[in-house]
Amino acid sequence: MRIIGGKYGRRLINPPKNLPVRPTTDLAKEGLFNILHNRIDFTGKKALDLFSGTGSISYEFASRGCTPVVSVDQNYRCTQFIKDTARSFEMDIQVIRSDVFRFIKSSPFTFDLIFCDPPYDLPEISKISEMIFRFDLLHTNGLLIIEHPGTLDLSGQLGFTEHRKYGHVNFSFFQKTA
Repeated sequence: MRIIGGKYGRRLINPPKNLPVRPTTDLAKEGLFNILHNRIDFTGKKALDLFSGTGSISYEFASRGCTPVVSVDQNYRCTQFIKDTARSFEMDIQVIRSDVFRFIKSSPFTFDLIFCDPPYDLPEISKISEMIFRFDLLHTNGLLIIEHPGTLDLSGQLGFTEHRKYGHVNFSFFQKTA
């Protein structure tokens, strides 16, 4: 696993084998960040990584100039790994150990970019975008990206703009409009 671009591009990340995660593939991550790079200037954007796992997306956000970057996961080993990796790269990533749904309901923050990579077998995947809009976590014109299984169609959800597929990885994009 590696950081694809930005200040820390090409640096390797070596998570422990025993983390309970399914990291976004480098191919899919590169495709996603190519799309985002053509749409936004990352510098100074507030970014949120939900179900952050290894922190791979958080490192990409930080490497490309997002600040602050907030990473949320409920697994202690995942959050410790993200903290340790961010410290070793001297990245400013705020790591929060919390249930993601509890965080969404209680967060006082709003973000320009939100990436969400829930477990594919999570029954509530289809509710995530609605919750993020309802609890006002996304700035106007902000982007929400949800990684999900190919069997799930999120195109009927509020704010949906497009779907992209990279191998077995599916991303649905949402935008909050005024």
